[in-house]
Amino acid sequence: MAGEALTYWDFVRAAFYRRVRLPLLGAMPVNQMALAAFALLGFVNPGFWFLGAALELAYLGALSSSERFQKLVEGERLVARQRGWEAGVQRAFAQLPPTAQLRYQALVGRCARILGITTSVGQTGMLSDLRAGTLNQLLWLFLRLLSSRELILTTLAQVDEGELEADVARLEQRLAGAGEGSPLARSLQATLEIQKKRLENLAAARANLAVVEAELERIEQQVRLIEEESAVAGGPDVLSARLDAVSSTLLETSRWMDQHAEFFRSLGGEEEVAPMALPRLPELPPTPAATPPPPPRARQKG
Repeated sequence: MAGEALTYWDFVRAAFYRRVRLPLLGAMPVNQMALAAFALLGFVNPGFWFLGAALELAYLGALSSSERFQKLVEGERLVARQRGWEAGVQRAFAQLPPTAQLRYQALVGRCARILGITTSVGQTGMLSDLRAGTLNQLLWLFLRLLSSRELILTTLAQVDEGELEADVARLEQRLAGAGEGSPLARSLQATLEIQKKRLENLAAARANLAVVEAELERIEQQVRLIEEESAVAGGPDVLSARLDAVSSTLLETSRWMDQHAEFFRSLGGEEEVAPMALPRLPELPPTPAATPPPPPRARQKG
């Protein structure tokens, strides 16, 4: 769910459907209830229709132009996108086999240690720390690669290459003995092309699997490097610079994934949930060193 800029009419629509929380009644569509009341009163005196329309236009214009209301609507939209993204992450994680889940959780743990935060061993989502923008993008890409890897492995396990090659040879032999241009020859030629295409897909799957495996290892090694450098030369400046360097990897690998999106969808992959834009790592002041507690006072003898 990529975030899109809201237009003025989006704010007008949000103002029209806005619910107001009333004591003992909960959230009520006060605006629509008022419109319904003016519509009914208009049957008694048509002037209420004009009055209701004027009040509604004034209400929508004032509320949708309010900077505070616009920020509120944008915040609600951001929360909705984040929930959808988290749900997509949970869904993708649940479809992985246990070994791949452990591999992902290990990377989450390393990223958490880089930021100096604690995370549950069973956590399957993204890091909730506001500084974790680039790392969350990296985790999302790692999860996509793990899912793609499992799709390819499942496909390779279901196809017997030797059987396919034998079938192609058998079809070519039958085609050579069939009359040229006959219905049988056309049917055999169509089947032969299908089987050859399956062999091509098998070769493409192996080639893509090699790339996926290499990218997974590269991400793991990059996170290890960041963790080691953060431990040796800590500080937010070093960490920010290292994470900025990771952005090129994210862009390059994401571009490769997008270029092969049709191939992965053909293997049965689900629609991707696009990660929302996350905040960058802010410049934080260095953490002061903890001062040792004062020694206990000697008890004076009475």
